[in-house]
Amino acid sequence: MRMTLVFSGMFVFAVLVLYTVFKIQVFEGKKWRAMADSLSTHVFEIEATRGNIFDCQGNLLATSMPIYDVFLDTKAKAFQEEEGFQNSLDSLTNDLAELFKDKSAQAYKQSLLRAKREGNRYFLFKRKISYMQLHAMLEMPIFRLGKRNKYVAGLRISERTRREKPFGMLAERTIGFKQEIGSVRVGLEGFFDEKLSGKSGKHVMQRIAGGTWVPIDDELMIDAQQGKDIISTLDINLQDVAENALLSNLILNGAEFGTAILMEVATGDIKAVANLTRESEGVYKEKYNYAVGESVEPGSTFKLVSALSLLEDGFMKPEDKVDAENGQKAFCNTVMKDAEFGTGVITLQEAFEHSSNVAFGKLMKKYYERDPSKVFAHYKALGLTEKLNLQLSGVGMPNVKSPSHKAWSCTSLPYMAIGYELTLTPLQLLTIYNGVANNGVMVKPNLVKSINQAGKIIKSYPPVVLNPQMCRPEVAKQLRAMMEGVVLHGTASTLKSNFYSYAGKTGTAVITGPRQASRGKAYRASFCGYFPAENPKYSCFVMVSRPSEGEYYAAKVALPIFKEIADKVYASALNLHRELKFTNTGFTTDLPQLPLADKGDVKEILDQVKLSSHFHNDSIHQDESDWVMASAQDNSVAMQPIIIQNGKMPDLRGMGAKDALYLLERKGIHVQLIGFGKVKKQSVSPGSPLRKNLIIQLQLG
Repeated sequence: MRMTLVFSGMFVFAVLVLYTVFKIQVFEGKKWRAMADSLSTHVFEIEATRGNIFDCQGNLLATSMPIYDVFLDTKAKAFQEEEGFQNSLDSLTNDLAELFKDKSAQAYKQSLLRAKREGNRYFLFKRKISYMQLHAMLEMPIFRLGKRNKYVAGLRISERTRREKPFGMLAERTIGFKQEIGSVRVGLEGFFDEKLSGKSGKHVMQRIAGGTWVPIDDELMIDAQQGKDIISTLDINLQDVAENALLSNLILNGAEFGTAILMEVATGDIKAVANLTRESEGVYKEKYNYAVGESVEPGSTFKLVSALSLLEDGFMKPEDKVDAENGQKAFCNTVMKDAEFGTGVITLQEAFEHSSNVAFGKLMKKYYERDPSKVFAHYKALGLTEKLNLQLSGVGMPNVKSPSHKAWSCTSLPYMAIGYELTLTPLQLLTIYNGVANNGVMVKPNLVKSINQAGKIIKSYPPVVLNPQMCRPEVAKQLRAMMEGVVLHGTASTLKSNFYSYAGKTGTAVITGPRQASRGKAYRASFCGYFPAENPKYSCFVMVSRPSEGEYYAAKVALPIFKEIADKVYASALNLHRELKFTNTGFTTDLPQLPLADKGDVKEILDQVKLSSHFHNDSIHQDESDWVMASAQDNSVAMQPIIIQNGKMPDLRGMGAKDALYLLERKGIHVQLIGFGKVKKQSVSPGSPLRKNLIIQLQLG
C-alpha cells in the first residue's frame, strides 16, 4: 500500500513538472523571453567616418555623406493620442508626399494607419534619406515633437554613410571605390583603404523588452577614430578639360574606348587621367583605367625608345642617313611597310618626323642583330621590363621579351623597333617621354601629394627619381629636336600652334591578337608629347582604340585631343605665357562687361595683365560685398560692388560655375549643374524669394 502511494506521488509530481514546463514555454514564454532579453548585452561596432579625397587645389573628390534610416514606434505617445494624431495626419502625409515625391499622400496615410493598427514598434518608414530630408521631416506635424524628444514622436533614427563623388564621372575610375562585399579595391579608394577607413569604435548596449537596444554607460564606449584624408595630385579643372576633349572626340570617331593622361614634367604629378568606354552609341562611361591597367602594343610612339638607343650607343646622329627602300622591306618573309610610300634615302630626323617603319626596322636590325642584349639593356634601364610601382591597384604588366625568350625570332628586333611584339601601359610610355622632356631625368608618376589628419600632413610624397640620367644630356636635346620636327615638318604638322610650341610623336598601330581576325582590321591611334616645347611644363599621352568613322591615323584621331587639352591648359595657365611687353600705353574701351564675379579673383587677373582698376565713385558699399561687375572706364577698369540681397535669388547668368556653386551653397541651396562652362540659364528667376530645401538647376555653356 505504501509502495502504491509512493508511485502515485511520483507520478503526480512528474505531471506537475511537465505542466509547469509546458506553461512556461507556451503561456508565459513571451514574458520570460522579454525578461531574458532585458538582461542581454552586446558590444556594437561604431562605424568610423571615412576620410576624404581632395584634388591638389582642395576640391573635394570623394567624401562620406550621412544617410539615415527612419523607424517608427507606433506605440509612442504621439501615435497614441488619438485626437492629435488624427488632426495632424493629413498635413503630415501631404508634406511627406511633397518632400519625397515617391508616392501619394493617400499611400503614406494608409501605410501609417496600418503600422499603428498593428502596433508596430520598429516600423521601417524611410531608407537612405539625406540630412536635409531628415531635417525637413522633423519640421512636420507629429514628427516635430521629436526635435525635443525623439521617443515622444516614436522616431528611431539609424545613421550610416554613403560614399559620394561630387564631380560625378570626372576621374571616377582613378578615384575608385572599395566594394563592400568581396575584396575588389579600385583606384585611390582601394589602394589607401586602410588609411581612409580609420578605426571603428565600440559601445556596449543592452536589449530591453521589445528588442530595442539602448546604451548602458558612456564609460563603456570607445570612440571611433576618423579616417585620414588623401590629397591627390589631380586638378579637377584640368581633369574636366581632358575628359571633355576625350569624350567629344570618341563620339566623333565612334571609338570603342580611349584614355588621356596629363602629367607635370618636373615632378611626375598626374594632373588628369581620363578613361572612357563606349556603352552605347554616343554614350561613354569611366569603367576601366586603361591608362595604368591596359598593356598594349604602342606602335610608332615606341620609336622614341629606338631613337634613344641608336643615339645613346653612338650608332647614329639625327643627320645620318638611311635608305627607307621606298617604304617596303621584307624581314624574314614578313613584309614591313611605311604609311608614306616613295621615301628613299632620308636622315634619321626625317625618318622620325615621317614615322618610317622600314628605316627604324633596318637600323635596329643592322646595329643590334649581333648583340640584341645591348638594346634589351636600354629597355631595362628605362624600366620597361617591370610594371610601374604606383599608388593604385591593378597596374598592368608590360611584356618586353628578352633575346633569351622562347618567343624571340628574327622579326623581333625590327618589329619591336616600331612598337610591335611588345606591350606597355600608356602611363609607362608617357613616363619615358616625360623623362626626355625633363632633360633625361625620369621621375616616377605620382598620384598623391600627402596624407593628412585633422588638417595636418602626416605623410608626404615628394617626387621620386627613377633614373637620374636615362640618356646623355646631348641625346635628350637631340630627341627633343626630333619631336619638335614631328610637329613642325612631320606627321603632326597639320595642327601646329601659332601661339605656343609643342612636341611629340604620333603612333597608329594595327590591333593584333588571337581574337582580332574574326573582328576585322582595326587600329589604335595615339600621340605622346609635351608643351611648351622650349620649356616643358606638361607631358600628355592620348590613345583612341578602334575608331570606326573612316579616320584612324593618329594625326586625325588622337592628336586633336592632345591639341585641345594643350590649348586649354596653356590658355588658363598664365605662368606658361611669355611675359607681356606693352608697346602702346593707350587704353581701349572695347573691354566687355564682366558678369558677376568674385572681387578678389577679378583684382588678381587685372594685376596679372597689368590693367589698372578702381571702384566707381559712388561705390559706397565696396567693403560690404565680395562680388563685383567690371567695365572699362576712364583708362581703367571700373568695378561696381554688387550687394547680394538676403533672402533673394541672385542673377547668376554669365557667372563661372565655381563661383555660382560657392555663392549658392553658402545660402543652403542645393545646386544641380548641367553641362560645362558659365551659367546660361537658372531654373529659379533672379529676385525670387529663397525658401527652405530649395533646389536650383544651372544650365552651363
